[in-house]
Amino acid sequence: MSKGKLIIFSAPSGSGKTTIVRHLLKVLPEKLEFSISATSRPKRGVEENGKDYYYLSLEDFKYKIENSEFLEWEEVYANTFYGTLKKEVERIWDKGKSVIFDIDVEGGLNLKEQFKDRALAIFVMPPSIKILEERLIMRNTESVESIARRITKAEKELKTASLFDRFILNEELPVALSEAEKIVKDFLKK
Repeated sequence: MSKGKLIIFSAPSGSGKTTIVRHLLKVLPEKLEFSISATSRPKRGVEENGKDYYYLSLEDFKYKIENSEFLEWEEVYANTFYGTLKKEVERIWDKGKSVIFDIDVEGGLNLKEQFKDRALAIFVMPPSIKILEERLIMRNTESVESIARRITKAEKELKTASLFDRFILNEELPVALSEAEKIVKDFLKK
C-alpha cells in the first residue's frame, strides 16, 4: 500500500468518538478524510450506503474476507461483521489526505499494529460506565438487550486503553474536542 497516515479513534459505543471525528473532519477538511467501514449489519434510521457504511450482505462480506480485500475485519457480534476495505484507504491516500477512523477497539489496535508509526491510535474514554449506559439509552436506537451487550463489551474495552498511543477523557465535550485537535495537528506535522 502507498504511503500515508492513519488517525484511529476507538472507544466503547457511546463514548463520543463519532462526535470527535466529525468535529475534526469539519476543522481539517483539507487534511483528513473519513474511512467508511464495511458492515454486514442492516442500516439504522437514516444511515446511507457509501456515506455511513458500505452495507454488504453476509455472503459478500465473507467473500471479501476470503479474497483478502480487508485491512482488518472483525465479527463483532454473531454474523455481524465490520471491516476496513483496502481500496477505501488507498482512495483517500490517492487524494493526498490522511485517513481518519471511527473504529471499534479491536480493529483500531489491529490497524495500529499494521501501520506502526504511520498510525496514531487514540482511545476515547467515557467518564464512567454508568454515564456510558445513560448515553446509549438516550440514543433510543437499541433494545435493552443490545445496550446490555454493549456495556459488557465496553467494560472489557476500557482495559485496553493503555495499548493506545493517547487517550482523551470525554467528560466535557469542548475540552475533548480541543484536545483531539491538538493531538491530531501535532501528528500531521511530523
